[in-house]
Amino acid sequence: MNRRAFAKSAAATAASLATIGKLSAGTKASGKEPFRMLFAPHDGHFKNRAGNNVLDQIQYAHDQGFRGWEDNRMLQREKSEQEAMAKLLAKLGMTLGVFVAYVDMVNPVMTGNRLDVTKKDRDKEAVRAMLTQKAKDAVELAKRVNTEYCTVVCAATDPSIPHAHQTQNVVEHLKYMAGICEPSGLIMVLEPLNYISHPGLFLQKTSHAHLICKMVDSPSCKILNDLFHQQITEGNLITNMEDAWDQIAYIQVGDVPGRKEPTTGEINYKRIFQWLHDKGYRGIIGMEHGISRNGAEGEDALVAAYRSVDLA
Repeated sequence: MNRRAFAKSAAATAASLATIGKLSAGTKASGKEPFRMLFAPHDGHFKNRAGNNVLDQIQYAHDQGFRGWEDNRMLQREKSEQEAMAKLLAKLGMTLGVFVAYVDMVNPVMTGNRLDVTKKDRDKEAVRAMLTQKAKDAVELAKRVNTEYCTVVCAATDPSIPHAHQTQNVVEHLKYMAGICEPSGLIMVLEPLNYISHPGLFLQKTSHAHLICKMVDSPSCKILNDLFHQQITEGNLITNMEDAWDQIAYIQVGDVPGRKEPTTGEINYKRIFQWLHDKGYRGIIGMEHGISRNGAEGEDALVAAYRSVDLA
């Protein structure tokens, strides 16, 4: 959702904040048992059942048993809406996951020190200034909405520079950003993205993300392992997670093909969730995907799918 859309919904958000204890009006609490895994829906997953207001969707998700929530676009929301969401999540005992702190899928910013791919000039100082502000903004927002994770995408590759040198550039920038995040406890999670949906991006594989995090060597720089992307890029999901486990801090999911809810594709998510639980993972499982069926029935099917793959 862009800022113009948020502006249009400002009045509705203010009204919801003023009546936060009555957010579930028209959406009766189901009293459903909480999921054992910390599955986290996002804005839009329950717009048919709960309406377009994100606060009502959060309430509805809670009533269905979800105890996590994700909002990639939190930085783009108005401050009043951010605060309203944080207040409601705290009231409901729900955990907020990642928001996107920095992403550029076009320009070789961190890799080649170029803010604009159409220009050959490299400007490390300008890149550092921009990344400094991004990190500071992320720290401020994380405190406001009470989350400890933010997503960083390491930008496009720079074919004019050897790959090893690009890695060194990325590590240098991330070390600097991590130094800003560490005092507050904010953790940047690096997300490798698949080469089909996002061609030309620098970070694609779990193993490469693992190497970078080891080189940065900071508690504020870890891996976001989105299993949708990694099933496409490398498969062998459990073994690859095992090999990088010391640097994986956050999990997102989506089935393949289609990037819809679990049980709609080829990934055995019931087995994966059991493995994650056995490894001791108790963090967010971000529902970073669409819904396979339209309308309210599709949203009901979404909930049912997660019930079918949750821990027994």
